Amino acid sequence: MTRALVIGFRRWRAWNLGPVLRAQAGQVLFVRDVAAAQRLHPGPLDRIMVWGAARPAGLDDLIAASGARLVRIEDGFIRSVGLGSDLIAPRSLVFDDCGIYFDATRPSRLEQVLASSVFDAELIARAAALRALIVGQALTKYNVECDAPAQWNSGGRPGQVESDASIALGGGEVRTNQALLAAARAARPDAYIVYKPHPDVMSGNRRGRLAVRAAMRLANHVETRASIVACLARSDEVHTITSLAGFDALLRGLSVVTYGAPFYAGWGLTQDRAHGHPAWARRGRRLTLDALTAGALLIYPHYWDPASACPVRAEDALAAIASEREQLRASGHPDRLMQGFWRRQARKARVLSRAIWGSRQSIGPI
Repeated sequence: MTRALVIGFRRWRAWNLGPVLRAQAGQVLFVRDVAAAQRLHPGPLDRIMVWGAARPAGLDDLIAASGARLVRIEDGFIRSVGLGSDLIAPRSLVFDDCGIYFDATRPSRLEQVLASSVFDAELIARAAALRALIVGQALTKYNVECDAPAQWNSGGRPGQVESDASIALGGGEVRTNQALLAAARAARPDAYIVYKPHPDVMSGNRRGRLAVRAAMRLANHVETRASIVACLARSDEVHTITSLAGFDALLRGLSVVTYGAPFYAGWGLTQDRAHGHPAWARRGRRLTLDALTAGALLIYPHYWDPASACPVRAEDALAAIASEREQLRASGHPDRLMQGFWRRQARKARVLSRAIWGSRQSIGPI
C-alpha cells in the first residue's frame, strides 16, 4: 500500500488537508519531524510530503536512503474565499514531485508542464473558457477584498509580501518592495504609480505596514481598500518581482514587467528584467496565454470540494468560489473575512479547536 508520510504540518493544516491527502494515497501519516518519519521505515513506494519549500533537517538523507518520492504541497493559484493565513481551507492545491513552482533556482513540475506539454485544441479551448470565467467573475487567489472600484484614474502596480519564499527563491537583484518601487519609477519616471500591499499585510497576518508608509516616497498612491481586480481595471502595466498579481494581470491582457522569475515569466508573455537568471535557460519555449493558463490552472493543480470531500474539475471549483463569494457579499457583511481583528482570531480559534480535539484519531500525534 502506498503511504504518504507528511512531515511538520501544524495540526490545523493537517486537519484542513487530511481529507485531500487521504484521497491521494492509501494511508496518510502525519509526523512531527524527519526522525519520526524515519521510524516508520519509508520505502520506494512511499511518498514523503512537506509544505512549500520546507527542508527540515535530515530530509535529504531520508529521501536518499529510503528511495521514497519527495512531494511538495502548496496552495493553488485560485485558492478560496478567505486567506490561508486565517486558516481557511483551500479548494485548490498543487502536489509537486520535482520542485515547487515559486523556486526558480531549480525545475518544478509546473515548469516541466509548460515546457513540454502538448496543448491540443480541446485543452486550449477549455483554458480560454476558464480564463473568461476568471475575468468575468473577477476571481483571484483569495477573493475577499472589497469590490468597490479604485478611486484613482491613472496606471498602477501592486505589491508583494517581502518575506514570500517566492522572492527568496525566484527573485533577481530586486528583492524588496522599496527596490521594486524604485525600479518601476526609474523605468516609468512620468507614470502615476499605485502601490497595493498584499492582503496578508493588510490583514495584519504578515509584516509590511512600515513599508507601506515608506512606499509613499516613490508611489503616487497606496491602495489599501480596492481589490487587485479593481486596481488592474485601472492599470496599464504591472511591475512585480514574483507576485501572483502578475499572473492576474496577464489573464486580463495587461502588460507585465517582472524583476524576478515567477512561474509565468520567461515564456514570451512578460517583459523580464532579471537578466541572466538561470531559469531562462529552462524556459525557451514560447507560449500563448491560453497555453500558460492550461498548464497553470488545468494541468498542475488539484481541485477539491470540501463539502463533498471529493476532487472536482477546475471549472466546478472556480464556480463554487464565485458562488461562495457572492453569498458573502449578499449577507450584508462582505468584509467580515478581512475586517475585525478579534472576530478573525475567534474564527482561527474555532479551526484550531476542531483540529486539536476532533482529529486525534484521524491525524495521530504531530
